[in-house]
Amino acid sequence: MDADSDPVPPLTVRSERAWGIVGLVLIALACGLGAWVYFRGPSPFAIDVWWNQLFAAAPLEPLLSFALVMNELGGYVTAILIVPVGGALALFLLGRRWSALYFLTASIASAVLVQVLKHTFGRARPEDILVLSDYGSFPSGHTANAATIAIVAGIVFPSIWVRLAGGAWIVLMAFSRTYLHAHWLSDTIGGALVGAGAALVLGAVFSHLRARDEDRATLRQTRRAPDAARPSAP
Repeated sequence: MDADSDPVPPLTVRSERAWGIVGLVLIALACGLGAWVYFRGPSPFAIDVWWNQLFAAAPLEPLLSFALVMNELGGYVTAILIVPVGGALALFLLGRRWSALYFLTASIASAVLVQVLKHTFGRARPEDILVLSDYGSFPSGHTANAATIAIVAGIVFPSIWVRLAGGAWIVLMAFSRTYLHAHWLSDTIGGALVGAGAALVLGAVFSHLRARDEDRATLRQTRRAPDAARPSAP
Protein backbone atom coordinates (compact mmCIF):
# COMPACT_ATOMS: atom_id res chain seq x y z
CA MET A 1 0.00 0.00 0.00
CA ASP A 2 1.50 3.33 -1.02
CA ALA A 3 1.60 6.44 1.15
CA ASP A 4 -1.17 8.17 -0.77
CA SER A 5 -3.67 5.44 0.13
CA ASP A 6 -2.87 5.37 3.83
CA PRO A 7 -5.68 6.62 6.04
CA VAL A 8 -5.24 9.87 7.92
CA PRO A 9 -4.04 9.11 11.47
CA PRO A 10 -6.84 9.44 14.05
CA LEU A 11 -7.10 12.85 15.64
CA THR A 12 -5.98 12.99 19.23
CA VAL A 13 -8.28 14.27 21.94
CA ARG A 14 -6.14 17.38 22.29
CA SER A 15 -6.24 18.22 18.59
CA GLU A 16 -9.99 17.63 18.45
CA ARG A 17 -10.45 20.14 21.26
CA ALA A 18 -8.42 22.61 19.25
CA TRP A 19 -10.77 22.00 16.32
CA GLY A 20 -13.59 22.96 18.68
CA ILE A 21 -12.17 26.48 18.74
CA VAL A 22 -12.19 26.49 14.94
CA GLY A 23 -15.83 25.42 15.08
CA LEU A 24 -16.73 28.37 17.29
CA VAL A 25 -14.97 30.71 14.87
CA LEU A 26 -16.94 29.24 11.94
CA ILE A 27 -20.25 29.74 13.77
CA ALA A 28 -19.23 33.30 14.63
CA LEU A 29 -18.41 33.93 10.95
CA ALA A 30 -21.83 32.61 9.95
CA CYS A 31 -23.49 34.94 12.46
CA GLY A 32 -21.38 37.85 11.18
CA LEU A 33 -22.34 37.09 7.59
CA GLY A 34 -25.99 36.91 8.60
CA ALA A 35 -25.74 40.25 10.39
CA TRP A 36 -24.15 41.77 7.30
CA VAL A 37 -27.03 40.43 5.19
CA TYR A 38 -29.58 41.82 7.66
CA PHE A 39 -28.19 45.32 8.13
CA ARG A 40 -27.39 46.01 4.47
CA GLY A 41 -31.06 45.64 3.56
CA PRO A 42 -33.11 43.36 1.30
CA SER A 43 -30.92 43.57 -1.79
CA PRO A 44 -28.63 40.52 -2.29
CA PHE A 45 -24.88 40.76 -2.74
CA ALA A 46 -23.58 41.35 -6.25
CA ILE A 47 -22.05 37.86 -6.31
CA ASP A 48 -25.43 36.43 -5.30
CA VAL A 49 -27.15 38.12 -8.22
CA TRP A 50 -24.42 37.07 -10.64
CA TRP A 51 -24.52 33.43 -9.51
CA ASN A 52 -28.32 33.31 -9.58
CA GLN A 53 -28.43 34.72 -13.10
CA LEU A 54 -26.08 32.00 -14.35
CA PHE A 55 -29.00 29.59 -13.99
CA ALA A 56 -31.79 32.04 -14.85
CA ALA A 57 -32.36 30.52 -18.29
CA ALA A 58 -34.30 27.29 -18.79
CA PRO A 59 -32.65 24.68 -16.53
CA LEU A 60 -30.96 21.66 -18.08
CA GLU A 61 -33.03 18.55 -17.42
CA PRO A 62 -30.18 16.35 -16.06
CA LEU A 63 -29.00 19.06 -13.66
CA LEU A 64 -32.56 19.88 -12.63
CA SER A 65 -33.25 16.22 -11.88
CA PHE A 66 -30.04 15.97 -9.88
CA ALA A 67 -30.89 19.12 -7.92
CA LEU A 68 -34.38 17.82 -7.14
CA VAL A 69 -32.94 14.54 -5.84
CA MET A 70 -30.51 16.49 -3.64
CA ASN A 71 -33.45 18.58 -2.45
CA GLU A 72 -35.12 15.43 -1.13
CA LEU A 73 -31.95 13.88 0.28
CA GLY A 74 -30.85 17.00 2.10
CA GLY A 75 -34.08 18.07 3.74
CA TYR A 76 -37.46 17.17 5.14
CA VAL A 77 -37.91 13.70 6.68
CA THR A 78 -34.68 12.36 5.16
CA ALA A 79 -32.41 14.92 6.78
CA ILE A 80 -34.41 15.43 9.97
CA LEU A 81 -35.09 11.79 10.82
CA ILE A 82 -33.81 9.07 8.49
CA VAL A 83 -30.16 10.10 8.15
CA PRO A 84 -29.49 11.07 11.80
CA VAL A 85 -31.30 8.07 13.28
CA GLY A 86 -30.05 5.63 10.65
CA GLY A 87 -26.48 6.88 10.91
CA ALA A 88 -26.52 6.77 14.69
CA LEU A 89 -27.94 3.24 14.65
CA ALA A 90 -25.23 2.10 12.22
CA LEU A 91 -22.51 3.58 14.43
CA PHE A 92 -24.05 1.96 17.51
CA LEU A 93 -24.07 -1.45 15.82
CA LEU A 94 -20.40 -0.93 14.91
CA GLY A 95 -19.64 -0.53 18.61
CA ARG A 96 -19.22 3.25 18.43
CA ARG A 97 -21.83 4.22 21.00
CA TRP A 98 -20.43 7.64 21.81
CA SER A 99 -19.89 8.42 18.14
CA ALA A 100 -23.55 7.57 17.55
CA LEU A 101 -24.61 10.05 20.23
CA TYR A 102 -22.17 12.61 18.82
CA PHE A 103 -23.75 12.32 15.36
CA LEU A 104 -27.28 12.71 16.73
CA THR A 105 -26.32 15.68 18.90
CA ALA A 106 -24.44 17.43 16.09
CA SER A 107 -27.37 16.96 13.70
CA ILE A 108 -29.82 18.42 16.21
CA ALA A 109 -27.53 21.32 17.13
CA SER A 110 -26.93 22.20 13.48
CA ALA A 111 -30.67 22.16 12.71
CA VAL A 112 -31.48 24.31 15.74
CA LEU A 113 -28.77 26.84 14.88
CA VAL A 114 -30.07 27.08 11.33
CA GLN A 115 -33.61 27.79 12.49
CA VAL A 116 -32.46 30.38 15.02
CA LEU A 117 -30.48 32.23 12.36
CA LYS A 118 -33.30 31.95 9.80
CA HIS A 119 -35.77 33.57 12.17
CA THR A 120 -33.24 36.12 13.38
CA PHE A 121 -32.27 37.46 9.98
CA GLY A 122 -35.42 36.63 7.96
CA ARG A 123 -33.80 36.93 4.55
CA ALA A 124 -36.07 36.59 1.53
CA ARG A 125 -35.39 33.76 -0.90
CA PRO A 126 -34.83 34.34 -4.64
CA GLU A 127 -38.11 35.09 -6.42
CA ASP A 128 -37.53 32.42 -9.08
CA ILE A 129 -37.37 29.53 -6.57
CA LEU A 130 -38.35 26.18 -8.13
CA VAL A 131 -39.27 24.23 -4.97
CA LEU A 132 -41.30 24.75 -1.83
CA SER A 133 -39.23 25.82 1.17
CA ASP A 134 -39.67 27.05 4.72
CA TYR A 135 -39.21 30.55 6.13
CA GLY A 136 -35.89 32.33 5.75
CA SER A 137 -33.18 32.01 3.14
CA PHE A 138 -30.12 32.50 5.34
CA PRO A 139 -28.51 30.11 6.10
CA SER A 140 -29.16 27.09 3.88
CA GLY A 141 -30.37 24.23 6.06
CA HIS A 142 -29.63 21.64 3.37
CA THR A 143 -26.02 22.80 3.09
CA ALA A 144 -25.64 22.97 6.87
CA ASN A 145 -26.89 19.40 7.15
CA ALA A 146 -24.48 18.25 4.44
CA ALA A 147 -21.56 19.95 6.21
CA THR A 148 -22.49 18.38 9.54
CA ILE A 149 -22.59 14.90 8.02
CA ALA A 150 -19.30 15.45 6.20
CA ILE A 151 -17.43 16.71 9.26
CA VAL A 152 -18.79 14.02 11.58
CA ALA A 153 -17.89 11.31 9.07
CA GLY A 154 -14.40 12.76 8.65
CA ILE A 155 -13.83 12.77 12.42
CA VAL A 156 -15.28 9.35 13.16
CA PHE A 157 -13.66 7.72 10.11
CA PRO A 158 -10.45 9.74 9.58
CA SER A 159 -9.67 8.65 6.03
CA ILE A 160 -8.61 11.01 3.27
CA TRP A 161 -11.25 9.44 0.99
CA VAL A 162 -14.03 10.00 3.52
CA ARG A 163 -13.01 13.63 3.82
CA LEU A 164 -12.81 14.14 0.08
CA ALA A 165 -16.24 12.57 -0.36
CA GLY A 166 -17.58 14.79 2.42
CA GLY A 167 -16.21 17.92 0.78
CA ALA A 168 -17.75 16.91 -2.54
CA TRP A 169 -21.10 16.30 -0.81
CA ILE A 170 -21.10 19.83 0.63
CA VAL A 171 -20.25 21.43 -2.72
CA LEU A 172 -22.86 19.43 -4.63
CA MET A 173 -25.54 20.22 -2.08
CA ALA A 174 -24.71 23.93 -2.16
CA PHE A 175 -24.79 23.88 -5.97
CA SER A 176 -28.16 22.13 -6.03
CA ARG A 177 -29.70 24.72 -3.69
CA THR A 178 -28.63 27.60 -5.90
CA TYR A 179 -29.54 25.75 -9.09
CA LEU A 180 -33.09 25.46 -7.78
CA HIS A 181 -32.97 29.16 -6.81
CA ALA A 182 -33.89 28.08 -3.28
CA HIS A 183 -30.96 30.06 -1.87
CA TRP A 184 -28.51 32.79 -2.68
CA LEU A 185 -24.87 31.71 -2.92
CA SER A 186 -24.07 33.46 0.37
CA ASP A 187 -26.83 31.41 2.05
CA THR A 188 -25.00 28.21 1.19
CA ILE A 189 -21.72 29.62 2.50
CA GLY A 190 -23.46 30.49 5.77
CA GLY A 191 -24.99 27.02 5.93
CA ALA A 192 -21.65 25.32 5.42
CA LEU A 193 -20.11 27.44 8.18
CA VAL A 194 -22.93 26.62 10.62
CA GLY A 195 -22.98 22.90 9.89
CA ALA A 196 -19.23 22.47 10.01
CA GLY A 197 -18.94 24.65 13.10
CA ALA A 198 -21.55 22.69 15.03
CA ALA A 199 -19.91 19.37 14.12
CA LEU A 200 -16.44 20.58 15.13
CA VAL A 201 -17.56 22.06 18.44
CA LEU A 202 -19.42 18.92 19.43
CA GLY A 203 -16.56 16.79 18.13
CA ALA A 204 -14.42 18.50 20.74
CA VAL A 205 -17.08 18.01 23.44
CA PHE A 206 -17.35 14.30 22.69
CA SER A 207 -13.63 13.72 22.03
CA HIS A 208 -12.87 12.11 25.39
CA LEU A 209 -15.99 9.94 25.30
CA ARG A 210 -15.37 8.85 21.72
CA ALA A 211 -11.87 7.82 22.71
CA ARG A 212 -13.53 5.11 24.82
CA ASP A 213 -15.01 3.67 21.63
CA GLU A 214 -11.53 3.43 20.15
CA ASP A 215 -10.19 1.84 23.34
CA ARG A 216 -12.91 -0.81 23.24
CA ALA A 217 -12.23 -1.50 19.57
CA THR A 218 -8.51 -1.91 20.28
CA LEU A 219 -9.29 -4.23 23.20
CA ARG A 220 -11.53 -6.40 21.03
CA GLN A 221 -8.83 -6.68 18.39
CA THR A 222 -6.27 -7.61 21.05
CA ARG A 223 -8.51 -10.37 22.37
CA ARG A 224 -9.15 -11.74 18.90
CA ALA A 225 -5.47 -11.90 17.97
CA PRO A 226 -4.56 -14.91 20.21
CA ASP A 227 -7.63 -16.79 18.96
CA ALA A 228 -6.69 -16.19 15.35
CA ALA A 229 -3.11 -17.33 15.97
CA ARG A 230 -4.15 -20.49 17.83
CA PRO A 231 -3.95 -23.59 15.56
CA SER A 232 -7.24 -25.32 14.94
CA ALA A 233 -7.81 -28.80 16.36
CA PRO A 234 -7.11 -31.71 13.99
